[in-house]
Amino acid sequence: MTELMATEAAGEGEILLTVMLRHQKDKNLGEINAKLEATGFWKQFPPDGVQVVGWYVMMGIGQVAILKVPGHKLRDVNLAIEKSAWGAFDTEFYPTYDFTPMLKGIKGRVG
Repeated sequence: MTELMATEAAGEGEILLTVMLRHQKDKNLGEINAKLEATGFWKQFPPDGVQVVGWYVMMGIGQVAILKVPGHKLRDVNLAIEKSAWGAFDTEFYPTYDFTPMLKGIKGRVG
C-alpha cells in the first residue's frame, strides 16, 4: 500500500473518507488492543484496494484514519469496521475533500 501526500485529491470515482475511531471509554488500552487482535482488525482494515492518506492518534479520543476509497470499495470499508472495530471503537465516517487548493487561491486574492 502506497502512502499518499495528505493533500492529494481523490481521483474520478474515488472519495476521501475520514474515519473516526473513538476509544470506548469503558476499556483500557490493553483491552482495546486485545479486542482488535481477536477480531483481526489490523488484517481487515483498511481493506485491499483502499489507500491510507493519513492516520493520526488523537490523545484522549482515539484514532483518525483518512482513506482514499474507490466508490466500489465503500461497502468493504463499512464491513471491515463492522466486523473488526466494533467493541473496541465507536466509529464515525466523514466524506472529505481537500480544501488546500481553494485556500491557496483565497489567500492569494486577499494577500
